[in-house]
Amino acid sequence: MATRILSLRHGDARDVATVDALMTAAFDPRYGEAWTRSQCLGVLAMPGVVLTLASYDDEPAGFAMVRAVADEAELLLLAVAPNHRHRGVGGTLLRSVVAEAQGRGVVTMHLEVRANNDAVRLYTANGFAKVGERRGYYRGADGRHHDAHTYSRPL
Repeated sequence: MATRILSLRHGDARDVATVDALMTAAFDPRYGEAWTRSQCLGVLAMPGVVLTLASYDDEPAGFAMVRAVADEAELLLLAVAPNHRHRGVGGTLLRSVVAEAQGRGVVTMHLEVRANNDAVRLYTANGFAKVGERRGYYRGADGRHHDAHTYSRPL
């Protein structure tokens, strides 16, 4: 079996269908975390927003979207296709967007994640620490609310 190499590239509004497909596959609809296409397009049009796509050959494996303002940045979204989980895609994307933000003069990166999301392990393993909580922030498809935790990391 040939070794597949993960590649990263910057994306833009032309990649919103790929982003949408990855969110649909990666985000459990019970929790209401996926954004709509129009939300993604609106954010991508904002200054300081960078979309990074990961793929194996031509197969989308994940993406990360970050917005930087002044010397702070927020990881807005990070998704990994279920068939590519536990292969280092999430960590590679996260380390890439952190390094890129550092290169642009960002000194602190923030993120928000559902309290019981498995991604918490990825974030804490990469230096993010919990700094806050928003009770009942996410509203799932069944109407139930789920807490969001905020994390921060100095760069």
